[in-house]
Amino acid sequence: MALFFNWSGGRVRVKPFISSFRNSVDIMSVETVPSLRSNRPGGSRLRLAFFITWFADLVASVHLFLVPYAHELNPITVMFYEFIGLPGVVLAAVTYAVVIVTVGYVLSSPLDVGFVAIIVSAYAFFASNNIVLLVFREPLLDMIII
Repeated sequence: MALFFNWSGGRVRVKPFISSFRNSVDIMSVETVPSLRSNRPGGSRLRLAFFITWFADLVASVHLFLVPYAHELNPITVMFYEFIGLPGVVLAAVTYAVVIVTVGYVLSSPLDVGFVAIIVSAYAFFASNNIVLLVFREPLLDMIII
């Protein structure tokens, strides 16, 4: 039999300690139950790489709506832009980041690092493609192939 109490934000479990010499409850022992800690995917460098590439893609995506010679291809971002304007582009990007971070927290240890690494690679490609498109007015693949 164990009783649970909230004590200064943590959970404390109080359980009776039964002495081996007596068959009665003699002393109450108190032990803390470890709280659930967040299961962050990967190390701090991987998370930093995600947020840097995500932010670069966000800035490039916003600029794609400001220049006449380039267009955003993501239909969800375009839909948000049509409804709200430039804040819709930011809202779409924040929504993507929340979904990715949530999935990273839900996945188990080896899968979450792989998932975030794949997302960082994808964002790095999208951001570099958008930046090259904005600067040189040609997509990155056209420049590599030709």
